[in-house]
Amino acid sequence: MTIKFIHTSDWQIGKVFRFVDDGTMGLLQEARLAAITRLGDIAVEQGASHVLVAGDVYDMEALSPRSLNQPLERMRRFENVTWHLMPGNHDPNRPHGLWDQFQRNRVPENVVLHLSAEPRIFNGDGFAVLPAPLQYRHTLRDPTEYMDKVETPAGIIRIGLAHGTVKGFGSDDKDISNYISPERPKAAGLAYLALGDWHGQKKINEKVWYSGTHETDGFEVAGGGQALLVEIQGADSGPVVTPIETGQYRWMTYREQINSREDIDTLVKTLRGSEGDLNRILVRLVVEGAVSLQDRQFFEQQIVDQVSAAFGYLRVDDTGLFPRPNDQDLEQIDRGGFVRTAADVLRKKAEDKSDSEHEVAALALQRLFVEHMKLQNSSQ
Repeated sequence: MTIKFIHTSDWQIGKVFRFVDDGTMGLLQEARLAAITRLGDIAVEQGASHVLVAGDVYDMEALSPRSLNQPLERMRRFENVTWHLMPGNHDPNRPHGLWDQFQRNRVPENVVLHLSAEPRIFNGDGFAVLPAPLQYRHTLRDPTEYMDKVETPAGIIRIGLAHGTVKGFGSDDKDISNYISPERPKAAGLAYLALGDWHGQKKINEKVWYSGTHETDGFEVAGGGQALLVEIQGADSGPVVTPIETGQYRWMTYREQINSREDIDTLVKTLRGSEGDLNRILVRLVVEGAVSLQDRQFFEQQIVDQVSAAFGYLRVDDTGLFPRPNDQDLEQIDRGGFVRTAADVLRKKAEDKSDSEHEVAALALQRLFVEHMKLQNSSQ
């Protein structure tokens, strides 16, 4: 018997994006809910009767009843699709926690809660789900270890569902929290191990995959905004895994060198030329270089004030962009007097890289120029 399902994870409903304004945060939160509807639509279009969510359905344990029920109401609409939910490290199954609220209330008939480490057999579809729900945010035991000893009916396709990491970073893998052995399919006879925790889609081996989050949620996330369509023809067959797009928003990083007004003009064209709906793009712009104070003001006007309005969000990291004041800049500040004297001192310190305060002096000189230009503009 062939089974076809959608593998997704890390929805993190209720996630707070503190670096954006309230309006943008609301749009990003709504996008995470809208992606659930897209998953249902994709399941119907592809003939996948099950959607497996490998942990972190919610971003935190303390959520309002509305936030808890919003994803359930979207899943309820797809009567012919069975949704499998499992606690992860952001929403572990603690006593009197959010999962207890679901048990006290009625969940949609097409939603299955995997709250304990025991198999669920779906004889009509010929497969079993072996879940590894987390009871705590961190555990040093491999939560999938129990699967090795689980017995299921002959011919049943065994699918593991877990949330954790398959490797550490500079430490013994087995000493990290929520460690999952990438060899679990072989040891436990799994046809597929659906993992969550990493927000970027990633293939570990033929039978072990991270789906990635359904809606990208960070600039450092590579391969987000996706899910996986998985098809398995039998208990002894390998999976056929197909990535599918689910996200609305793209998170992009630009790293640019700026040393002239021409460079700024080029950057403006590059940003405005980004493909797709710019309102659905969040940009992290990292700029380095040295520009005159006039060009620095031009950068603020063109990029920070104008181009940023084209995007859903634009974050500028200009810590590596230093002012390079020239004689014309200083002439605009003052031709003489104590202000010009201060400007000359600041310029000398800014140009002296051996001076421990050269960066502070450069910023002070830039501020002096900007404030002077503001005063000059207001008097016109």
